Amino acid sequence: MKLFDGGKAPNPRRVRVFLAEKGIEVPLVPVDMGAFGHREEQVASRNPLRRLPLLELDDGTVITESVAICRYFEELQPAPALFGTGALGKALVEMWQRRMELNLMSPVAQAFRHIHPAMKEWEVPQIPEWGEANKPKAIEFLHLLDNELADREFAAGDAYSIADITGMIAIDFMKPARVQVPEELANVRRWHAALRARPSADA
Repeated sequence: MKLFDGGKAPNPRRVRVFLAEKGIEVPLVPVDMGAFGHREEQVASRNPLRRLPLLELDDGTVITESVAICRYFEELQPAPALFGTGALGKALVEMWQRRMELNLMSPVAQAFRHIHPAMKEWEVPQIPEWGEANKPKAIEFLHLLDNELADREFAAGDAYSIADITGMIAIDFMKPARVQVPEELANVRRWHAALRARPSADA
């Protein structure tokens, strides 16, 4: 198998962090997204959406979407469990993964794609007003998250999970999106610092 990787982009990084936590090594095929390599034939022929990452199995099967790729590896190697354990644990991880994706990563991505000058050729039409409108959505969710993290170490409970990976990467992505974590959100800052200290964060 081989993983077509997009470097610093959030979704390719999400899979790399997940694999690092699992201790799984997969051959990478680097794709230069800055040069629109994801729009070229080697990616487009495998994923008509022309997005990364994508995992190609030995039999030619292609899996796209970062969380779907992570779920595949979770099934292959269940430990450590990054999608939760037991009915309740799995449900809570799924809940918080969705919350991180929809309420934090997505607004931050919209802010970046619609405001950053480097994205002018990517996001057509680029609508700066929409980018600005998404910034307070991300901040509002961070206030909610800060309250939740007051009495637990990780997003979905006592164990590190895919929800933490998504949350960490979303917060890291806030810098190029020109959004700042409010100073008063001490629990979010503590949580994020702990996640960034994990060796997998540099994958």
